[in-house]
Amino acid sequence: MKTTNIMIVGVGGQGSLLASKLLGRLLLNEGYDVKVSEVHGMSQRGGSVVTYVRYGEKVYSPIIDKGEADFIVSFEKLEAARYAAFLKKDGKIIVNSQEVDPMPVITGAAEYPHEALDNLCAKGMDIDAMDALAPALEAGSAKAVNIVLMGRLSKSLPIEKDKWIEAIKQTVAPKFVEMNVKAFELGRK
Repeated sequence: MKTTNIMIVGVGGQGSLLASKLLGRLLLNEGYDVKVSEVHGMSQRGGSVVTYVRYGEKVYSPIIDKGEADFIVSFEKLEAARYAAFLKKDGKIIVNSQEVDPMPVITGAAEYPHEALDNLCAKGMDIDAMDALAPALEAGSAKAVNIVLMGRLSKSLPIEKDKWIEAIKQTVAPKFVEMNVKAFELGRK
């Protein structure tokens, strides 16, 4: 079995680390060898956060190099553009269409590149863009964007829906299970 490489990218505070923990638990439950590596930028200050999740029969390294990612799950448009070079030729980017202004935009030193996803599509990349904030709010919290995106990713991985739901129950605090399961289901739609 080949190793599958997934990058989860976002901005500090968006829940990318919880998403990678959920994904890691799910894959371990399924009997895969799993390696997870977290790379924190200025995560407390809204900086870039990257997590590598690699799974297969035997995985020797947690790091994903440029051109190796089967999937990039991006919690924000600019982060998708920033890490697009890591995508395999036949890979897929699942992206929240939400825009989070980085510090240079906030200070007025730069403008947000609103055409970022259009540019990736023009390069022939497989982009699955969705407004993940709306279903997260429908589920009960803007913080559920991460689980909405995991729901979207679940459609591309060969693991049954009920296994994902079980992993959610094992990963999130009991008082948040119902909301996260709803966010997951909305992400799959």
